[in-house]
Amino acid sequence: MHANEATIRRFYTAFANLDADTMASCYAEDVAFDDPVFSLRGRREAGGMWRMLCAATQAKGRDAWMLEFSGLQADAATGRAHWEAHYRFSATGRLVHNIIDARFTFKPDGLIATHRDHFSFWRWSRQALGAPGLLLGWTPFLQAKVRAQANTSLQKFLASKP
Repeated sequence: MHANEATIRRFYTAFANLDADTMASCYAEDVAFDDPVFSLRGRREAGGMWRMLCAATQAKGRDAWMLEFSGLQADAATGRAHWEAHYRFSATGRLVHNIIDARFTFKPDGLIATHRDHFSFWRWSRQALGAPGLLLGWTPFLQAKVRAQANTSLQKFLASKP
């Protein structure tokens, strides 16, 4: 196993255990993270997102939490993983099964330089938001609204942490 594959395994093992600090330690200081909801720059923002999401799951949804990962592959420059998260969306209390494919690039020191998660926003929104997600989840309007709310939540979370 390449050392970068071990980094990906460490990241998702920590995520399965809701250990956001270990997750953040896998990122380079200037990491870029992108998915359909977040576009984050730097370990403070990306690690903060995982801290916020893990804290919400620990507080309100530990009973429904499960993370599975597979297909880990990496070489000196790139990596990938498939992961599936089962959780209770804290804003609505609805159960979600999100299916994600991740792509990574690495710094020479083995830390994650870029992390890009791909998932169906419409599929996610139907589960997480119910009828509004079903009816509007495919629209740029709803995705922009969710992105704005998520960013506001993250900025408040980061402001509350030293």
